[in-house]
Amino acid sequence: MWQKLSLRGRINLLLALVLALGLAINIARLVVEAGPRVQAEDQSVIRLAREFVTTIVAGLNEAPDPDARLDQIVRDLSRLRHVSIMRQDGATAKSGQDEATDSREEARSPPAWFVALVHPETTSVSVPISIRGKSESLVITSHPNDEMAEIWDGIVTQLAIGAAIVVVLFLIIRSVVGRALAPLEELSQAMAKIEAGQYDVRVTPGGAPELAAICGQLNHLAATLGEAIEDKRQLAERAFSLQDRERKEIARELHDELGPHLFALRAHASALMRPPDAREASSDQVRKHGGAMLEQVNALQQFTRRILEKLRPVGLAELGLHEALSALFRLWKESYPEVAIETTISPALGETGETADLTIYRVVQEALTNAFRHAGATAVTVTVEPAEQPDSVRGNRCCARVRVRDNGRGLSADHQFGFGLTGMRERLLALGGSLTVSSSDGVTVEALVPTGARA
Repeated sequence: MWQKLSLRGRINLLLALVLALGLAINIARLVVEAGPRVQAEDQSVIRLAREFVTTIVAGLNEAPDPDARLDQIVRDLSRLRHVSIMRQDGATAKSGQDEATDSREEARSPPAWFVALVHPETTSVSVPISIRGKSESLVITSHPNDEMAEIWDGIVTQLAIGAAIVVVLFLIIRSVVGRALAPLEELSQAMAKIEAGQYDVRVTPGGAPELAAICGQLNHLAATLGEAIEDKRQLAERAFSLQDRERKEIARELHDELGPHLFALRAHASALMRPPDAREASSDQVRKHGGAMLEQVNALQQFTRRILEKLRPVGLAELGLHEALSALFRLWKESYPEVAIETTISPALGETGETADLTIYRVVQEALTNAFRHAGATAVTVTVEPAEQPDSVRGNRCCARVRVRDNGRGLSADHQFGFGLTGMRERLLALGGSLTVSSSDGVTVEALVPTGARA
């Protein structure tokens, strides 16, 4: 049952139990203290009544009618609450006192269990007196029921007042707790909406400071998730756009480059395959057509290499990253001999994996392309070295840091990255890495490429 209760129900139940327990302890204390209290009151009343009777009856012998005076004293003392006084041989006085006592006890009798729990003992004291030489006594008898009735009335009163106070306190604290925990229901509904994909949901911070902080953090989480989902959507959209663009470029190159070469090969082959009745071709013409076909075949091979280079670097898997980068640097040096290229590939880099090798190669290739064709640089520095990328969830991850720096004209304030760097950044984000581009005395492209191993 306890497990099925809500947090608010558990707090309210615990609060009710604590208040009820406090009230019960207070009432139990009063009940436990009732016995000694009744006994002390009983002894005190007997002692005071004895001293009072001794003082009053001291001058009875000087009264004109001592017996009548004594009866009057007994009747007057019958009004006392906790004791009864009677002459030992005075039946009338005794009867009157008993009737008054019985009616009072009947009207104010506490429950039997309370009387049995307190269990007071009736005390009787005999006070001897002498009236004109005749000896008799006045019997003082205690009546603890009156005291018990007073104590019981006090317990009932405190129980009623305490119960009212407990109910009021419970309602007040219940209202306060309810207001403090009110955001929990809204938080639960907001989490359900976030789980359903409604990342624009927001919770109004309220309640206790801790809950208000949780509401703020949930709002930030929803906003972050919404941004991440939007970035993911845009990333997928750009990825498809890049794929379509690459397909279009490959299709255009195939049409523009491959088509003419194939047409030329077909023309030369047709010239060599004329009908037998036609004028026979001389050996010079055969060599001419053969040489032309060989040139077309060489052009097709170069075109195929260029296409394959775009799709995947030639020799990267066979020769390794170091040799593939070295071949790339030689190619750029041959094309731009006036630009100084300084390269540093750390031998501590070790094995990085096929995916990391391809990513490193593409980052260097794209950065060099931008530096040579757009920046107007005269010096380029390329560094590839091992590094560590902090990961708050899984610890530090081993990465390769790729840094390409040139001394070109830099980037303008409103510069928009092209498809190349945008594609590289999205590729690195998908792998868990990062790409930063800064412009100060040239352009610096720095990438952290995860290598798969972990520190």
